[in-house]
Amino acid sequence: MRSLSSRDVSSALVTGFTTGIIAWRILLFLGHPLPFGIAPGVLVPLIPALWLAGVQLGYLLGMVFRPFVQFGRFAAIGFANAAVDFGVLYAFIAATGLATGGAYAAFKAVSFSVATVHSYLWNKYWAFDAGRSRGGQREVLAFLGVALSSLLVNVGAASVVVALRPATFAVASWAGIGAVVGSAAALVFSFTGFRLFVFNRR
Repeated sequence: MRSLSSRDVSSALVTGFTTGIIAWRILLFLGHPLPFGIAPGVLVPLIPALWLAGVQLGYLLGMVFRPFVQFGRFAAIGFANAAVDFGVLYAFIAATGLATGGAYAAFKAVSFSVATVHSYLWNKYWAFDAGRSRGGQREVLAFLGVALSSLLVNVGAASVVVALRPATFAVASWAGIGAVVGSAAALVFSFTGFRLFVFNRR
């Protein structure tokens, strides 16, 4: 089995620590402990270890289907992107005390934009190893197109799941199930789109 390269190790650790630190700070800000009263600070060393294991699992599965090698990195980056999005959002909320109305919308727009830039750079230079590509503006526009399309896939899949729920189940219960299905569908869609249409080096 192929072992992780030094770049895989350093990238997994950086994105893992980024995710762990942001998650820890958000949980402290919200006053929410982890289950069983575990201190949120445990996420700081735990998440990088999980990221390393996830990328190594990608290499293992890549022996059967090669795209899994990239998918392991892509998944780690995806979770880090979500952490960056939430981290920037909550940093604004903590600094201003505002969490509704136009201020919230502005904060969310900025946090989403920062997370999108974060996603582009990490996917280009690590997940898809396309740092030497010279796609320029076309590449950036293709990335944004896939990212926005995956947002529509996410919302659409989640909405379909909630709309088709059995009548005996509460909407609130199925909202979470819909969110999980939507996120999974968007993850597969965006990975495929980035791999085929954005960072394809053929």
